[in-house]
Amino acid sequence: MAVALVGLPGAGKSAVGRRLGQRLQLPFIDTDHVVEQRVGCSIRDFFEREGETRFRDVEQQVITDLAANPSGVVATGGGSVLRECNRAQLRDRFHVIYLRSTPEDLFRRLRHDVKRPLLQVADPLGRLRELHGARDPLYRETAHDVVETGRPSVAMLVNIIVMQLELAGIVVPEPPPELPHD
Repeated sequence: MAVALVGLPGAGKSAVGRRLGQRLQLPFIDTDHVVEQRVGCSIRDFFEREGETRFRDVEQQVITDLAANPSGVVATGGGSVLRECNRAQLRDRFHVIYLRSTPEDLFRRLRHDVKRPLLQVADPLGRLRELHGARDPLYRETAHDVVETGRPSVAMLVNIIVMQLELAGIVVPEPPPELPHD
C-alpha cells in the first residue's frame, strides 16, 4: 500500500505521515529528507545556492524514484505539485491525501519557523495566502481525499485518514475488540 500526503508547508505532512506510518505499520518517507540526502545539504542551503528550478528537478527525480516502487507513507514537499509530471505520478501510483489548512492556521503554526525558504519574506501571511491561492487547485487535482487540518491533533488527523482509507477499501478495518464473556 502507498499513501502520499500533499499540502502547504506546515500542514502537518511529516508529523501526520510519521504517525500514520506507525499506525499502519508501513515505512515513512519524507521527500524533503531524501532530497537533502541526495544533495548533501539542507534544502534551504541548496535553494539559496542552486535556485528553485534545480531544487524542483531533484524533487521530481525523488518522486519518480518513489513512484517506480510505491510503498509506505510519503510526505511530499509543499511545492511538489507544481509540476504536472509529479501530480500525475502521485495520483496514479499513490492514494493521495491533501492536508488542507488555511493560510491563517499555517501562519499560526509557522510564524517562528526559519527553516522554510519560501516563508523568509517581509509578509509571511501574505506569502502563505499567495501559495494557497496558487497551489490549492493543484493539491485538489492530485488528491483522492481532502482532510481539513484546522485545529485537530495529529492523532485525530491520523484517525480521520485511516477512516478514509478504510472507506476507500485501501485499509481493512480493524475488528472491534472482543467483549469479555460472562
